[in-house]
Parts: sequence; structure tokens; C-alpha cells
Amino acid sequence: MRGTGFVLVLWWMLATTSFSANVSYDHRALVIDGKRRVLMSGSIHYPRSTPEMWPDLVQKSKDGGLDVIETYLFWNLHEPVRNQYDFEGRKDLVKFVKTVADAGLYVHLRIGPYACAEWNYGGFPLWLHFIPGIEFRTDNEPFKAEMKRITAKIVDMMKKEKLYASQGGPIILSQIENEYGDIDSAYGSAAKSYINWAASMATSLNTGVPWVMCQQADAPDPIIKAYNGFYWDQFKPNSNQKPKMWTENWSGWFRWFGGAVPYRPVEDLAFAVAHFFQLGGTFQNYYMYHGGTNFGRTTGGPFISTSYDYDAPIDEYGLLRQPKWGHLKDVHKAVKLCEKALVATDPTVTSLGTNLEAAVYKTGSTCAAFLANVGTKSDATVNFNGNSYHLPAWSVSILPDCKNVVLNTAKINSVTMVPSFIHQSLNGNFDSSEALGSDWSWINEPVGISKDNAFVKLGLLEQINTTADQSDYLWYSLSIDIKGNEPFLEDGSQTVLHVESLGHALHVFINGKFAGSGKGNSDNANVSLEISIALVAGKNTIDLLSLTVGLQNYGAFYDKKGAGITGPVKLKGVKSGTSVDLSSQQWTYQVGLKGEELDLSSGSSSQWVSKSTLPKNQPLIWYKTKFDAPAGNDPVAIDFTGMGKGEAWVNGQSIGRFWPTYIASNGGCTDSCDYRGKYDSSKCLKNCGKPSQTMYHVPRSWLQPSGNTLVLFEEIGGNPAQISFATRQIGSLCSHVSETHPSPVDTWDADSGSGSKLGSLLSLECPFPGQVISSIKFASFGTPHGTCGSFSHGQCSSHRALAIVQKACVGSKSCRVGASINTFGDPCKGVTKSLAVEASCA
Repeated sequence: MRGTGFVLVLWWMLATTSFSANVSYDHRALVIDGKRRVLMSGSIHYPRSTPEMWPDLVQKSKDGGLDVIETYLFWNLHEPVRNQYDFEGRKDLVKFVKTVADAGLYVHLRIGPYACAEWNYGGFPLWLHFIPGIEFRTDNEPFKAEMKRITAKIVDMMKKEKLYASQGGPIILSQIENEYGDIDSAYGSAAKSYINWAASMATSLNTGVPWVMCQQADAPDPIIKAYNGFYWDQFKPNSNQKPKMWTENWSGWFRWFGGAVPYRPVEDLAFAVAHFFQLGGTFQNYYMYHGGTNFGRTTGGPFISTSYDYDAPIDEYGLLRQPKWGHLKDVHKAVKLCEKALVATDPTVTSLGTNLEAAVYKTGSTCAAFLANVGTKSDATVNFNGNSYHLPAWSVSILPDCKNVVLNTAKINSVTMVPSFIHQSLNGNFDSSEALGSDWSWINEPVGISKDNAFVKLGLLEQINTTADQSDYLWYSLSIDIKGNEPFLEDGSQTVLHVESLGHALHVFINGKFAGSGKGNSDNANVSLEISIALVAGKNTIDLLSLTVGLQNYGAFYDKKGAGITGPVKLKGVKSGTSVDLSSQQWTYQVGLKGEELDLSSGSSSQWVSKSTLPKNQPLIWYKTKFDAPAGNDPVAIDFTGMGKGEAWVNGQSIGRFWPTYIASNGGCTDSCDYRGKYDSSKCLKNCGKPSQTMYHVPRSWLQPSGNTLVLFEEIGGNPAQISFATRQIGSLCSHVSETHPSPVDTWDADSGSGSKLGSLLSLECPFPGQVISSIKFASFGTPHGTCGSFSHGQCSSHRALAIVQKACVGSKSCRVGASINTFGDPCKGVTKSLAVEASCA
């Protein structure tokens, strides 16, 4: 079973299907119906958007040059109670797969069933934890039985709907397990037998398509080993009979509550993509292509934010993130121009100098080349095939004919679009946010024990085992008697309450009054809290509200990571030095809130109170109001500035946890981020010293034109009158290209295989149907500088630039202007010039 001509066929023909596709692979690529394919893929997680959003997201992915949509399965979403399944609404996996098929794209279904994905508990249902004798993700019979059951169920669902490519459907790949190789050493010898079992189990289901394992160095045959990471450079398949596949090229990074907002420059992402294909890759997937929103209590981490935007090419709200989407679209086109050569042979890689390399794919008369400068500091000029080429640092040039450059990854031809939020009050009938207070009603959440199902236990209980994640909240309540002569009550003495918790946050109430809070963070979820409290002679009640902010989703034995108050809990007399450990006392416990039991999130309870004075900045309170949907079709968000921490529901659907008071640290952000050099999640940050998230997505499909209900649960105190709605809109449209930019990729003559002679062109196009370019805010040809929204003229600038661009563009949906002295004249001889334009569409 050796040799480059070997093809491992992994398909089973269905005799009744006349449109079935044969999916196999060899050492170069996936093979579909006997044809090797270069495939561009992108992750869109079906529950992080809505069914109403899916067609547009998928179409934008197709328009961006993708061939495949990749998604995880989210087991805990579909089986919240053992053997009780839910595939409705955002959970309708079959509908999502069919939506992708309707657009003519393929699907990679990552069944797992471990997902990670910054998803609550890694996608596992919590009931799994309580099966006797179970050990997750190892050679354990109870776990393997459940894993096989859910995997087989999903495969059977897909087969029933004829969704595998072998049946004429879109699914060309499936994944079993996920990133196990990163942590398998912790499981000892059982890891190897588990992985072998998982591979055998998966292939025995006869899907008719290949299976992959990512980050699994010893992926058993016939499973394909694939890779996840920011760069692919050091990865190699574990067999010369398997192709190079990149299942997760991280397009950005996720956001934490308490963290700054990470982003990844598109020049670097484009470099990583082109370099992958330069070095022999043929399947590449963006994680994420659309990140979406962690609705409800689906976030993992802990401390993952409600937004899962990920700096993806399509943003959280479904709008194109430009220039990222457009530049990657151009990269995809450029690579596809090389496809015939890429799939025909392996590359021949040669050095052109220090940090300079050329990879040539040549077979017969077909030739394609990639020229790379992997240096991080200096541009370079190289000679290749008798011609001279300029290579910016950290860039790849793509030559579909081994002669003409169709694209350089550091030179962006795509437009830049600047989105913004346009705020408005919650209800158009009110002229001010303060007047809005009269339209609010509220219910106070009781402090401490208020439910009939409360129970008493000696000592402190771990939270997750107690709540089974049915709620974020667990009350720990203790009554103690303080005698009049206790040292804690001595004149001038202070009492300190000391609490140790596994996390994730904690609120303290003494005798029914709020006394203080503590919280962990993404690096350390534990809470260690010491607060001064006032006790009285006689009975005192200590009520501790412990809460989770998403359960652990990654790491060896992550399922055993606890939460809640495990102690010690102590009273300390500051003056007297007396200390009393309360940990082993008889505590009373309540899982969840009274308001949860009453289903206050639906807004339908008869207990809501409306008075002229709105209670503000007090803990443990539910708020409700009515509002009209913002006019138009723009995506909608709520600005929670002014609130503390809690959860919000619109028409009964949870839009997620809000926490605008968790502020990112001041350090780590820069005004600009140099794309050159290796990227990591802390390299490029913004929003330092600001709330991690203030804007929260409300899907349009959840809204009615009027009479919508917004319900909030506020934990620590806020002012709901400050809340406002906003619509996500595109402001300016910009482009900035130099004389040295290649012509746009779509001007390449694919039939003749020759490059465009048009030279550098600046392109503008309005993003929405029916729009035209209404004005040119700025135009300069010469040495302009700045970024979209803040361009300024340099030392030299053509006085004709504005008039020329206005004439070419205003009144048109799109336009192109040559960025050259032939168009504008030469305002400064001997200097490389560029054209910068900012426009508006209406």
C-alpha cells in the first residue's frame, strides 16, 4: 500500500441512487468522482445563528469563494435529557445541511461528538457525567457506548435524508473525535486503544465518505490526519497516502469576559492560506468563516463572551467584514487558477535567498508557482525564471502561469467597509431614555432560600454536581447565632468574611443585604474573597450566591473541573484575631432562582410591578419592558451600557449573558498591528480598558414589528433606563491601492492563462442591492496616508483626483479607476504613488 499513484477508495455505492458521488482520497487531495479537488472551506455553526440567517450566510460564503461549509455537532443541544432529542429551530441540523446543499456547496460534518468550540462543556450533555463508572474520552465502556449511540444516530439521520455524497447529498467528509492528540498523553495507554476503537466505530457506519481526525498524529488508517492552528507550516500527514488537510485555520480568536478584543490582520491570514497551498495543501478551512452568537447559556470557557464574532470574514451580525472577506475571496480565486497544476503533482521547492522560496507545480505544459518572502522585516526583489519580482515581507505571490503575478497576499485590492451602530431608544413613543423608565416593570428576586425544593446538607457542596448545570446559580445559605459577648461584636471591631470558591463568580448577602462580590477570570476561575461585614447579636443569615459563566470545554479530564464554594468559609475578627470556620456547618441549598422557577423570562407572569419610580442599581431584580423593532432590515443589537451582569430574553428567547461591567485590562492594545510575523491570540488587541462586550445581537427573526418583550435579570445592579437599541450599518466604503498592486484577480484571462495588462485598479462596490455610490468623501493620488475614515493627503497629491473619481463613480453601484499616472498625471516623479478613496453609498 505504498506509492504516489495509490488511491484509497472509501465509498460505498447505493444501488438505488443514480446521482451518487464517489468520494475518496490520495496523497494529493480529496477525489470526488475521480477528480482531485482543491477545496476552500469555512466553519459556520448552525446554532450560533438562526435558520432565517442561514441562506444568506451560506450564499455569502459561496460568493466568497468557498466550496465547503464545516460545522460541529453540538450533542448537548440535541439531547439535553438522555434519549430526549431536539432538532427544532436553530438546532435543525438537517435543515442546515440542506441549506448548504441548496447553494451548491459541500458539507464537512464534524460529529465528534466532542466539539470543544468554546461551547458549554465541550458539547457533551451534563447527564453524561452522572452515568455510573463513566470516564470521558478514554477506553471506557460506558462512554464508548454513549459515543457510539449518538454518532450512529446522527449518521442515520443524515442517511435517512440522503445527505451523504454517496447518496447524492452534500456531505463529503465527517470527523470523529477532536484535538485528542493535544491531550491524549494524560490518558496513558488507554488513549491508543480508544482512538483505534473510535476510528473503527466511525468507519463501520458506512457513510460512504472519508473520516478525519484533527491533531491526531497516530490517526489510524483509513482516517485522515488533519491540522488545527494559525499556520500549517510544520504539519505533515502521518502517511504518504493521505492529503494535507487543514481543518481549522483560525481566522481570529474568541473573546473572554474581562479580555480585550482580538483580531487577525487579513494580510497575515492570506499569507497563511497561500503558504499552505504553496507547500502542497489542497483542503483548507477557516475557523470561523462566520462566528455568530452564543445565545442562551451555551458559552464554554469559562468566561467566554456571548459574542463569538471571531473576527471572521462574515461578522456576528451577518455582514461582510471588509477587507477580510474580499481579500480572501481574491486569494481563493488566485489559488483556483492554479488548481490544475496543484492537483497534478507535488511542488518543487527551491530557495531564492534567505527567507525567500519558490514552489513550482509543473506537469506538461501546465505550470503554477508561488513565490514567498517568509522574512518579517524586509521586502525583497527576487529573480525567478529570468524575471524580477518584488516580494513584501511576510507575503506570497501567486503566479498561475509561472510568469505573471495575479495576487500578492500583502497587497489588498478589496474594499474596506466601516460598520457602525446607530442607536435609538427602546420605544419610539418616548423622547428620552429617562421617560422610558415609566414603561418598565420589575420583580425582586428573593435573597437566599425561596423555593420548596431547597435542601440541607452538612458541609459545602461542589456546584456542578449539585445543579447538573440546570442553572447558573446555586444558593449557599447559613444561619448563625452571635452572642452579645462574641468578639465579633466588640466595640470598634470589624468582622471579615473569607470565602474560597472554585468559581466562577460569587455574590455575598448578610442579613438580606448585599455585601460584596468576587469573580474569577479566564486564566483562573477561582474566587478568593474577603469582605468586611456587619453582624448583629442574635440570628444572622449568610447567603452566598455562586454562579457559573459557562463550563470548561477543553483539556484533559476537563469534565471533572469543579465550580462553586468548596471552602473554607470563615469569619475573622480583625481586632480580636478570632477565626471561625463555617465550612462544615449545616448549609441550606437552592438550585436556581425563584424567577427561573416562575418562568419570568417569558414575561407572562402576573407578578410584575409597575410604579412611577423605577428601582435602579440594586442587586437581584428582574426587569421587563415592551418595545418596537427598529425600522428597516439592518441587524439589531442591544447596548447594555449601564447594566451590571445577568441574562436577557427577547420574546422568551435568551440572547445570552450580559456583563458590561467586566472591563479589559489597559495593557496590550496598539493603534495598529503589524501583520508581519507569527500571529498569536494576544498579538493584535483592541478595546483595552473598556468593557469586553456592550453590544448584544438580537436576530431580526425573533422580533415582531411592535409589542416585543424584553426581560432582564440583573445580578449586581444597573439602570435599565440607559439601555438602547442599535442597528448595525455600513458607513464609509474605502479602498487604497498603489501603482505596484497587481490587477484585480477577476481580470485574469482564465481561458488564455495570461495575466491582465490593465495595471493597478481601485475598485468600489456598494454592499447592498439598490445602492449606488452617492458621494466621494476623499480622493487622493500621490502619497496619501491613514486608514478608512481618517485618510489625509501626503506631501504630494494630484489636484485632479477628486473630480476624476467623482466622475467615474458617483451614481454607479460599482466603479473602477486606474491607480496610475495615466489616469491622474504625475504629481511627484520618482515616487511610488497610491490612490486612496473614501465613498458613501445610498
